[in-house]
Amino acid sequence: MAFGLITGASGAIGKAIALNLATLGYSLFLHYNKNESALLKLKQELERMFPSQQFIEVQANLSTPSGLEVLLGGLTENIELLIHNSGHSEVGLVQDVSKTDLDTMIEHQVKAPFLLTQNLIPSMIREKRGRIVFISSIWGLTGAATEVVYSMVKGAQNSLCKALAKELAPSGITVNAVAPGAIETTMLDVFTSDELDELKADIPVGRLGKPEEVASLVRYLCLPESAYITGQILSVNGGWYC
Repeated sequence: MAFGLITGASGAIGKAIALNLATLGYSLFLHYNKNESALLKLKQELERMFPSQQFIEVQANLSTPSGLEVLLGGLTENIELLIHNSGHSEVGLVQDVSKTDLDTMIEHQVKAPFLLTQNLIPSMIREKRGRIVFISSIWGLTGAATEVVYSMVKGAQNSLCKALAKELAPSGITVNAVAPGAIETTMLDVFTSDELDELKADIPVGRLGKPEEVASLVRYLCLPESAYITGQILSVNGGWYC
């Protein structure tokens, strides 16, 4: 039985990715930090839809150094699919960012993905197969005022993706990133309805993206047919900031 790991599986994009990857026959480790109720609801839905597969929840706070060890300790099988989806944005002026917030963002969205990958790729290399996908952000490509730290860590993920893809390609492992634009998730809850209307007006297709539209691209990148696609940052953005 082949296993995958999705970090941040309790969020809207994580849930959509889990439902998509389960259709490929994978059993999944579902990571979460605080939203246990959403994660357990997702697990129950997956178990109902795919009774022959396993779905195992793992709680860990990846914004702390000890969280990585907790997550690794909960993985009882080798991982073939690794989806780095855990993360959050911080909105504010750069001069207002505290050292604590800066350290937390770097720990969560740079160090944790690097160290998690470092620990999980040996089995992929031995088996000569594997898929690694980062859920990055459009801001990692273009940068965003008032989201400087978030743009920085997502840019770091994109660079990690490109470099790692070159290193792992001879072992039959692909590494890609999906960089969503404005997607209908709780990350946009900080905006008023008027602000969201203005945002939609700036997007050429005239609407926000759906989590399922991100997940469908992740699914494709995990298929055998995508074996020649690696080191790519693919933005799902409705034509916004092309």
